[in-house]
Amino acid sequence: MEFTVSLGQMHVVLGDPAANLAKVEQMTAEAARRGSEVVVFPELWSTGYDLKNASRYASELDEGIFAEIAALARANRIHIFGSNLSLLSPGRYGNTAAFFSPDGLLLGHYSKAHLFRLMDEHQYLTAGDSLGLVDLPWGRAGLAVCYDLRFPELFRACALAGASMVFLPAEWPHPRLAHWQILLRARAIENQMFIIACNRVGQSGADTFFGHSCVIDPAGEALLEAGDAEALLTVQLQMDKVDQIRKNIPVFQDRRSDVYNLTWIV
Repeated sequence: MEFTVSLGQMHVVLGDPAANLAKVEQMTAEAARRGSEVVVFPELWSTGYDLKNASRYASELDEGIFAEIAALARANRIHIFGSNLSLLSPGRYGNTAAFFSPDGLLLGHYSKAHLFRLMDEHQYLTAGDSLGLVDLPWGRAGLAVCYDLRFPELFRACALAGASMVFLPAEWPHPRLAHWQILLRARAIENQMFIIACNRVGQSGADTFFGHSCVIDPAGEALLEAGDAEALLTVQLQMDKVDQIRKNIPVFQDRRSDVYNLTWIV
C-alpha cells in the first residue's frame, strides 16, 4: 500500500493568521495538484509563538482557524495536518495538532504533551494529557509536536498502539540541527516506522528556524530532506516497508517489558 504526502515548509509570520493562511492555501492547492493525499504544515503555523496573545487566536476545534482548515481540506479534497492554538477550556490554551479529512472532518487531534520551556510554552499553554492516534486509509498514525521528539516514550507508545507512522509539525531552531536530524532517525529506527516531520523556516525574534523538513523511513533512511528555504516537498511512502523491517528485525517480539518495570537494587 502506498500514499503520497507533501510537506509545506514555510516561513511563519508572527501574529498574522491571514498572511499565514494565504501561504497554506497556496501550498495546499499545489499539493493537491501534485496528487498528494496528505499535506503537513509546521507547528503553530497560523500565528507562530505569539503566545502572550493566545486568547486572541485560540478557538475550539470546530471554529476559528480549525474551521478554515476543514474548509480548505474539503475544497482541495486532501488531508491536512499541522498545529495551531486551541481553546481547551475557558482561559486554557493548547498547542493542538489536528488532522482533517478530504471531507473536512476532524479525524483526530493531539495537544502537545511536553511544553518547551525555552520558548515559554509552560507560561501560556496547558499540556495535553493523552496520546494522539488517527486511523488513516494507509494505516494508523501517531501524532506528536516538535519538542515531543526528545521523548522516546511517546513514540514507543504510539508504535505499541499500532502506529506505523508518526506525523510531527515543528518550530525547531538553530543551533540544534544535528539534534533534529539524529532524533528523527532514532525515532524511526527504534520504532521501525515512518516519521513525517515538517519544520518551519525564517526568523522570529531571536530565533532562526532551519527547516530541513523530512520523511524518514522505517530503516532510518531519509526519503527526502529540505534545505533552509520555503519549499513544498512531495514523496510517496511504501507502507509495506514497515512490515518488512519489523519482520527482518523483530524488535517488538523481543521486547522485555518484564525487565523494564523492575526496581533497581542498589
